[in-house]
Amino acid sequence: MAIYALIEGKTKSPRLLPHLDNKTSFFDLFTAAPVIVTAFTFHFNVHPISFELGKPSDMVSAVKISLLLCAGIYFTIGIFGYLLFGESIVADILVNFDQSSDTAIGALLNDTVRLSYAFHLMLAFPLLNFSLRANIDELLFPKKPLLATDSIRFVSLTLALLLFAYLAAIAIPNIWYFFQFMGSTSAVCLAFIFPGAIVLRDVHSISTTRDKIVAAVMIILAVATSTIALSTNIYSLVRNK
Repeated sequence: MAIYALIEGKTKSPRLLPHLDNKTSFFDLFTAAPVIVTAFTFHFNVHPISFELGKPSDMVSAVKISLLLCAGIYFTIGIFGYLLFGESIVADILVNFDQSSDTAIGALLNDTVRLSYAFHLMLAFPLLNFSLRANIDELLFPKKPLLATDSIRFVSLTLALLLFAYLAAIAIPNIWYFFQFMGSTSAVCLAFIFPGAIVLRDVHSISTTRDKIVAAVMIILAVATSTIALSTNIYSLVRNK
């Protein structure tokens, strides 16, 4: 749709630098960091996926390729979304597609985007739910047999998680705040703090001095950024009310 709008000369001119005024402070820029962290946080699926590979050593290449593909896709979608919607873009980009299209091609592309997003959720949700279900089961029932061997526990836990996810999706009015708070807490811990703590603890004595320095810097930056983002988010919510 952005390419079509570019050909028609209807694209918006994006700003190269953020605009700060009385309603926006410099610290508001930190609220974007948790959202980016959330997008790249998939650490909890590294081990399950490595077990499925023919050679576990291929996991390093798989992670690098995945990061490059995700970064390219996210960057492309962000640029095209900004070119298409400009200043009117909102956190939930699908809301922008509620605007009526002027042409039949635009309407077709509109429906295609919505269907592709639904298809994406169908593929992504089982991966996230798989790790969540396995970890919650291990936390609540550490002495029970494997989850795959207990159909009643498997179905009950799955239905409970689905119900919780459904109610949370209805209750949260703005997905932007959800990604901000989740990215400032759980995602930061999974992506930076926990891995850095493992390197610093170094149970098997394999971390080099450089590894420990990088881990310490990573933890400090994560805690500082998370604190600023959380404070800004809470202040924005209080101010808006």
